[in-house]
Amino acid sequence: MDEKCAALKAVLGSDKVLYPGSEAYNSTLTSYFSPQVSAVHPQCFVTPKSVHDVSAVVEAMRVTKGEFAVRGGGHQWFPGAASDESVVVDMRGLNSVQLDQDNSSVTVGAGATWDAVYDALHPLGLSAAGGRVAGVGVGGLTTGGGISYFGPREGWTCDQVISFEVVLADGSVVRASKDTNSDLWLGLRGGANNLGIVTSFNLKTFEQGLLWSSLTLNPLTAVDQQAKVYAKLCAAENYDENASFLFGWSFNSAQNLSVALNQLVYTKPNGNETPAFYQPVIDLPSIPYPAAGATVANMSTLARLGVSLQPSQVNRYLSTTITFVPTEAMIRATFDAYNASLPSVRDIAGIRWNVNLEALPRQLYSRHANDNALGLADRKESLAVCLLSPAWTDAVDDERVYAAARALMDDINRRAKDLGAYDPYIYMNYAAPWQDVISSYGQASVSQLQKVRTRVDPHQVFTKQVRGGFKIPQ
Repeated sequence: MDEKCAALKAVLGSDKVLYPGSEAYNSTLTSYFSPQVSAVHPQCFVTPKSVHDVSAVVEAMRVTKGEFAVRGGGHQWFPGAASDESVVVDMRGLNSVQLDQDNSSVTVGAGATWDAVYDALHPLGLSAAGGRVAGVGVGGLTTGGGISYFGPREGWTCDQVISFEVVLADGSVVRASKDTNSDLWLGLRGGANNLGIVTSFNLKTFEQGLLWSSLTLNPLTAVDQQAKVYAKLCAAENYDENASFLFGWSFNSAQNLSVALNQLVYTKPNGNETPAFYQPVIDLPSIPYPAAGATVANMSTLARLGVSLQPSQVNRYLSTTITFVPTEAMIRATFDAYNASLPSVRDIAGIRWNVNLEALPRQLYSRHANDNALGLADRKESLAVCLLSPAWTDAVDDERVYAAARALMDDINRRAKDLGAYDPYIYMNYAAPWQDVISSYGQASVSQLQKVRTRVDPHQVFTKQVRGGFKIPQ
């Protein structure tokens, strides 16, 4: 028996340490989102059920100096982010969702998923600014920033955190809020897994009814019109804070076809009427398809519908991202780069090559800009994250897809710099392991994160022993 796993078994009991060959171990292994992560077989999974258990795990790992990973929803696609060949701390046993007495906030265990949060809040006419797809974990999305349908109105998901309950590197349990451990509170809003293990989040809630949603397709002949429409919608002076949308282009090898696509959400609709803000998109030349049309539904329903776009374990997945100012010229340049990349991937088995642009309106990132680690306080214009998220069939094509992804994003970055539209910020929750996310926050934010790390983790347990994820630079 491995020394680290044996030590954990001694402090937690045999029922909370899972070994290869057991049914529980195999079930945990296949519960990850991507096959790439499921291919990493740890020496054991540890399944804490309380903050006391998590504290005992951290103390044991500190003493044994063993490497470990921390897993919440397990939705990140690449090995290492929430997996390790040594020990994986599976937080899904800490999955409580408890509404506070005055309904103004909800306390959520770090192992919960966002659909569980919405299921608890919707019957009360409430919601929270969280993940858009069922199965996405509260912990990872929140500490990485967090884009939601409510972002333009409420801010990043990390900005919704009133307080964190955190297990530090010495095993102590502390609370971090604006008034207590404020440096840690700020650092955890974008600082990921570098500062401790968050065991619960106290999040703001707000009144929320049904949302309007629509997915439409356009022929590529409409690209120039699409670029013009979205450049206008994204502009800070035009943006409607109840709107959340993405648009882009997708190639599907099964049909050998590329289309333009538009996913539109409006958080305060008037029944099933098309919001006037989106009428220019609806007016673009369209391609009819079976699922066309608008949906008016609650957040729980929309989150479950989102799973159908990227079902767990069905394909191999990747995501990588950059940020730029979404001018008309930059949107068109992004399409040109996407189109130029198709010959490099067209013959890959089962490939779906998807490039989407998601608006980061000024309202989203400026609302709490000095109260998170993302480093965007000095920006003035609306931004957009450009997400490449392909899916494919065979492991033999992994390295080819990874290389094509890096080449395409490098091309888009070059075009952004040429057009004066480039922004260095990298959104963590879409980033690939080869990207230096936290450095992209800027030197002031990096220095602040380094300072709080020195205070709460002077021996860098979460930097050196937790190898995966995006690290604060040394």
